[in-house]
Amino acid sequence: MTDVGSTEPRVRERELFFRHPANPLLTADDWPYPVNAVLNPAAAQLDGTTVLVARVEGLTGLSHLSVARSANGVDGWTVDSEPLLAPAGKVSEQWGFEDPRVVFVPELERWVITCTAYGPAGPAVFLATTEDFVSIERYGIIRQPEDKNAALLPHRIDGKWILFHRPTAQFGGPRPHGEILLSRSADLLSWSAPEQVLRPREGAWWDASRIGIGPPLLRTEHGWLLIYHGVKETVSGSIYRIGLALLDLDEPTRVLHRLPEWILGPLAPYEREGDVPNVVFPCGLVHDEASDQIRLYYGAADTSICLATAQLDDLLAAVLAAPAG
Repeated sequence: MTDVGSTEPRVRERELFFRHPANPLLTADDWPYPVNAVLNPAAAQLDGTTVLVARVEGLTGLSHLSVARSANGVDGWTVDSEPLLAPAGKVSEQWGFEDPRVVFVPELERWVITCTAYGPAGPAVFLATTEDFVSIERYGIIRQPEDKNAALLPHRIDGKWILFHRPTAQFGGPRPHGEILLSRSADLLSWSAPEQVLRPREGAWWDASRIGIGPPLLRTEHGWLLIYHGVKETVSGSIYRIGLALLDLDEPTRVLHRLPEWILGPLAPYEREGDVPNVVFPCGLVHDEASDQIRLYYGAADTSICLATAQLDDLLAAVLAAPAG
């Protein structure tokens, strides 16, 4: 993989990511069949090609997952003519699939896809695997409603798989907190009770209403780098922004550092205007080890797919300088 090239200046100096001048990279007009919106893509690098697993909202309002591929991760996209994952008759997924995350798991020699399956009981965490993003093996629902925003760590810790997720039902208090939790499993099917990782801040903070993971966590020498989305409710509606935290490598419930400020917010027109205004929602990350560049793929205003880039060293320097915990 090579560097994706020059990017436009940061909209504000406080932001650590640079928006790519080609944004939005993909819109509904790029799909080979009529759809309303494309958003919130998972990302992978396979045989030198960038693969995005996008949430695609059809003209029914229901979503499925579809694959787009690019040699450089910026342009020249080809989009598969058929969905990768669509409802198959089960009640738990009859209202579609949303917001995928993808991680390569060496032990399985496969990519693991976690996403939200939506049915009458509410959102639930769904797991599938693939070797090529052409065919998939369905595991099915692994966390029952209501639960979402899930991603797996790429290897076991103390013999257990680790799943980050966000139950929306009551946990640990008198009301839902919209917090990041993790569960453990020996077989990817049966999971332990959730353990707390990160909660929304209290008060008027940018991430005070609810939070959830962004892309799968990235292992670094300093800890697991957690890029997460945070929500603030205002009189004009919700604002979705992106933040950083660092978790312990051996015990990822232990938060080492958490950056007070957001690192990317909805400032560009394509992020502020769309089906759901004022939203940046990252689900995909590609790390180019040669250039140390982080490519963050995100949904903008629940309407299009965009790209922002940063250097990993810059992200780590910022989060390591942040307060502990």
